[in-house]
Amino acid sequence: MTQFNPEQAATELLKRRQNHLSSEPLAPSLTPSNLAQALAVQSQLIKLSDSQVSGWKCLLPIGPEQEILGPIFSSATFEQSPCPVVSTNGIAKIEPEIAFVFAKDLPAKSGGYTEQEIDDSIKSCHMALELLHNRFNQDVEFPQKLADCLVNQGLFIGPEISKEQAYNAAEIAIQISDGTTTQSFDGKHPNGLAQKPLYWLVNRLSELGIDIAKGQAMITGSYAGVVEIEINKEYSVSYQGIGEYSIEFSSANE
Repeated sequence: MTQFNPEQAATELLKRRQNHLSSEPLAPSLTPSNLAQALAVQSQLIKLSDSQVSGWKCLLPIGPEQEILGPIFSSATFEQSPCPVVSTNGIAKIEPEIAFVFAKDLPAKSGGYTEQEIDDSIKSCHMALELLHNRFNQDVEFPQKLADCLVNQGLFIGPEISKEQAYNAAEIAIQISDGTTTQSFDGKHPNGLAQKPLYWLVNRLSELGIDIAKGQAMITGSYAGVVEIEINKEYSVSYQGIGEYSIEFSSANE
């Protein structure tokens, strides 16, 4: 049996990420078969990338071997419009979320952090969009998806909202409109509240020996699943009762 090689797997996935490629499932020697191997690939991806980790995506685990977490890189983290997105035939995919930005470092430590300590470390909360790109051209098993950071391409950090708004946002009515067509969603957070996965993520990263750095932004799940948008159009994004902003998406493929 060929020995699994996380560094080579990360090298292949990084090439796809940097070149906006979708390709076949990984070769057998590069294919993680469990949680530990998938996280080993993520670790190598961080080491090999010339871009710093600017945040993480997460949800509460859906099973013992199905943890939902992955790094987000600074080269694909944006705060201004137009926002580059990887597109196929002019269509890109996004997820409306809430981002939590840290005011200080949280070094990995034995015993982790309390919810209050995590709350106190949050500098700001924002409306945000996860930018998606599937680097596999067919369905693959969960460890491969996790190794590749669960289709994350990047992150758009939108306007700041109050911590109270973020922490109480179990449900958000969301509208995404290009002025002609409006997509409306009765948004619900998949884990009930957006901060719940944040508490899990901080302590899971601590268990893994991964430090959280000041300024990193964490996103914790979509309120409306995956939303398709067209590039080179201006959209308004509205979180009812919370805020609204305009954004144009440009092609990252070019």
